[in-house]
Order: sequence, then C-alpha cells, then structure tokens
Amino acid sequence: MFWIGLAVLVGVLLLVLVVYDLTQRKHAILRNFPIVGHLRYFLEAIGPELRQYIVTDNDSERPFSRDERRWVYASSKKENNYFGFGTDNDLETAPNYLIVKHSAFPLDTAHAGQLDYDADYQIPCAKVLGAARGREKAFRPQSVVNVSGMSFGSLGRTAVEALNRGCDLAGCLHNTGEGGVSKHHLHRADLVLQIGTAYFACRDKDGNFSLPALIETVEKHPQIKVLEIKLSQGAKPGIGGLLPKEKVTAEIAEARGIPMEEDCISPASHTEFSDVEGLLDFVEKIAEATGLPVGIKSAVGESEFWQDLARQMAETNRGVDYICIDGGEGGTGAGPLAYTDHVALPFKLGFPRVYGEFVKQGIQDQVVFIGSAKLGFPVPALLAFAMGCDMVNVAREAMLSIGCIQAQRCHSGHCPAGVATHNRWLMRGLDPNLKSVRLGNYVVTLRQELLKLSHTCGVEHPSLITPDHFEILDGNLTGISSETLFPEGGVLPRPSEDEYKSAKALMEAVVPSEG
Repeated sequence: MFWIGLAVLVGVLLLVLVVYDLTQRKHAILRNFPIVGHLRYFLEAIGPELRQYIVTDNDSERPFSRDERRWVYASSKKENNYFGFGTDNDLETAPNYLIVKHSAFPLDTAHAGQLDYDADYQIPCAKVLGAARGREKAFRPQSVVNVSGMSFGSLGRTAVEALNRGCDLAGCLHNTGEGGVSKHHLHRADLVLQIGTAYFACRDKDGNFSLPALIETVEKHPQIKVLEIKLSQGAKPGIGGLLPKEKVTAEIAEARGIPMEEDCISPASHTEFSDVEGLLDFVEKIAEATGLPVGIKSAVGESEFWQDLARQMAETNRGVDYICIDGGEGGTGAGPLAYTDHVALPFKLGFPRVYGEFVKQGIQDQVVFIGSAKLGFPVPALLAFAMGCDMVNVAREAMLSIGCIQAQRCHSGHCPAGVATHNRWLMRGLDPNLKSVRLGNYVVTLRQELLKLSHTCGVEHPSLITPDHFEILDGNLTGISSETLFPEGGVLPRPSEDEYKSAKALMEAVVPSEG
C-alpha cells in the first residue's frame, strides 16, 4: 500500500511539473521538453565540475566557448556576468591573445544614482549615415551595436518578433535579412531592408528587381531607415540558396512576394549589375528614389573589387553610404562545409584590406564602416573600432540572448530552442515578449562594456580607440603591436584632435535614460 501511495504521489508531482513546464514562458527548453529539459539545466549547473575532469574547458568549444555563452546568457538576464578567481586563460603561451592596454588616467563611468548615469548606455555612431553623399533621409544611428541580417524564413516568426521588440527596447537597428519585411518585423524597431540577389520585397512577378515595388515597400513601412545591398555573407559567399516549395508558408510567400507553389531560389549574384560601375549606378538609383542611405554587405575575397570601388568612388560622384564587412567566420543557418570553413577571409584579415583601400583614396571619412562576424563581445568589438569600424552588427550572439543553446541544428528545422525553426511546437516555447527583453539587456550590456573599456583606455567613445590601445601576445612570452600584424597596418586609423572633440561633444549630448 505504501509503494502504491508513493507511486501516486510521484505521478501527481510529475504531472504538476509537466503542467508548469508547458505553461511557463521563461524557458523555451522546458516549455518544449517538459521534465526532460530540467536535465539540461542540471548538467549546466554542474558543468564546471564535469568539464574539469572529463570533458572540455571553458574556452575550447566552438563557435562560441562556454565562457562566451555564459556571458551572453547572464547579460541578457541581467544576472551577475562576472567571473571569479581570475582568468583561466593561459596568457603567456596562448597565441594571438588580445590585450587591452589601459590608461594610467582612465575616465570615470557614471553609476546608478549619479546625475549623468544613463541606464541604456547609449553610444551614438560617430558619423552621420548618408550625410557625406547628401541623402535626403541621412541620420545618425543611435547605437553602435545593431542586429545583423537574419531573415524570416531562416528564423521562425517568434524569434523575428523577439529580435524586433528587443531592438526597439535597446534603441538599435534591426536588419531584415534578405527575406523581405514580414509582419513580425513590425514591432516598432527601425529597420535596415536588405536587398539580396532574389530582390524579395522589391521584385516583379517574374522575379526581377522592380523600383516601383521597392518604393512601395519603403512607403508602406516608414520604419525602414536604411537599404542594404547584400553582395555576399561570410559563411557562404559566392553561392545562392533554395527554399523548397514545401517549406514556403503563406507568411513567407507574403513577405518575399513569391508564389507558394514554386521553389524559392536565390541566385549566386545580382542581375541588376555585374561590375562596380553597375553597382554604383544601382546604389544611386535606389538612393535617389527613396532618399534613404544605401550600403553594401560583403565578405572579403579578391582585392580587385575593393580597389576598383574605392577608386571609382573617389573619382566619380557616386558611392555607397556604408560598407558592412562580414568575416569568413560568420554564421549561417546552413551552408556547405567547404564554404563555411574555407571561403572568405576572416574579419581581422579582410577588414584592414578593405579599409586600407579607402584610406589610400582619402575617402574613409565619407563612408560608415560596419564590422560583422563574432564581434558581439566587448574586446573583439573594441578591436573592430580600433581597426576603423564605426559600428558592429551581431547575429548569433543575438540568437543566444533569446534562447539559442548552440545545438547547431539550424539547418535541420528542429532547433530545440524554437529560434531557427518553423515547427509550431518548438516555436511556442519562445515567448517574444520575454525574450525581447533579454535581447535588449544584452545589447545594452555590450554597449556598457564598450563604454567602460573606452573609458579604461582614457577616451570618451569607442571610435577613439586606436591600434595603440591593443597588444597581441604571440605565445612566446612576447607581445606584438596590433597594427604590425594586419596587412594594411600602416593605414589603420588615428583620430584627429577635431574627432576627439566631436566624440566628446557627442557623448555629452546624450540624454540619460532611467531604464
């Protein structure tokens, strides 16, 4: 009788736990996998002990280490993101290890309760996007950290909504990705409309680019502030994509302007242009028609393209308003292994080569430079600013903040966290109202860390960080100046006295938020 009663009690407790897991909205894993999901959190709790003896250390996992993921998770939940007992990294023998060289006279960062404390840690871009070319709707982005292109289709509807709501909370830009504008993008955040090779959201019934369709999309969605022409992405440059018709839902078809009964094909290259001359003509055409700033996103392969682009922009009255460089280490939902592992230069090699071409032409100040590819952490992002970036974009780090557990099943359609999937059961585990707050917290925390590190180096704004603020340890008990390692090291940026004054005035003009 005792055992029967005990079994009934256990059964009731398990039933209560199942009901709780299914109805709570805080944890997507528990909502999608009741009871079993608790095992994941238990293993995570005892992970340090397990890894210490039988598995891996905190820095060996890829693409993001345990320490990196833990920092994002803690930051997004506004939990303690400090690490105890000092570094567990081997500073003396680890190669390519970044060191930030602090100032003997750092600046103070305001704390809660002080008069100039800003709970949102706003950092406006040092440049006005579109001003150099006189765009009608030029503006200064209010955040140097923004969310990179991830389309509705690659991500599910709840994930896209969470990202958009989170961007609104953080006051940053949300890039639509090349899949067009869906209703899930329309939750108040300002948008960057990405124009890919299939021209979703700006195409005619035959799949060709349509300027009237683009104008209609921009007029219909006033939250679109920027246009981005996607030439390639770091994870799989030089190839197109295909979404089988079986996976084309009514919502995807509406957002992309395609029929449901056909495969959705994205070509490898654009049909509107095939060289730099044509690209610049296309940029000016859509900029004039919409008044919006226009930029390009690209990975870095051959150098001739960038040399030609910089030269033609210097010699003609045409040009892009910004350039987003995506490193070859960038992520994707799915891609051939040969491309994800071997095609396109990593950011730290590719970006200086591009930036150097514009310095040689003397026009680097006319372009806003954006870095992308694993730059969603304070020190890598700070290095990007030192190399010449004006802003950084984050993608996979943003996914982590809304619940991604790095299961690496993006390509399968069965993402257990409900992020990169259209499975109704898995998506229901991701509550966009709760997860949006976590994205907002993550972006604000990253800005906070960037600002604190800048102050530690004695400057007011990340744009004033230079290669002199970094040293790279080479694993042989010696350090190397960061600028000597980059192919175009001799042309890496040095802010002028006017730029120092401008950045200081920019930060002084920020109206503090109470959060």
